[in-house]
Amino acid sequence: MTRYAAKLMFQYRVMVDGSSGRRRVCEEQIVQVEARSARRALNAAKRKARAKQNVYYNDHGHKVHFEFIGVMELLCLEPCDKNEVWYEITERILPKERKSRWIPPEDELEAIWNER
Repeated sequence: MTRYAAKLMFQYRVMVDGSSGRRRVCEEQIVQVEARSARRALNAAKRKARAKQNVYYNDHGHKVHFEFIGVMELLCLEPCDKNEVWYEITERILPKERKSRWIPPEDELEAIWNER
């Protein structure tokens, strides 16, 4: 079995007065799957994503649909060490010198921010 990571996109579609509007809050998740091939990993990731879909009512009484949109990327993690779950390779101009453009202050990292 080979490890894969899939980047999934979901949307929160909120119904207000019979309309869900055009602008929607989206969530991206990275999930890990094990499979014998990339195609099987893709299918497994889609199954995981569809299982997360649900409908509920928010605090304002509006119906919220949490819906799977699709797979944004699928990576084979076989060349990585066992602790690595995602990577992206990009080219940037002077990344170290312009670090503040891409690296937020540590207090703004999601896990740190949520501990407040």
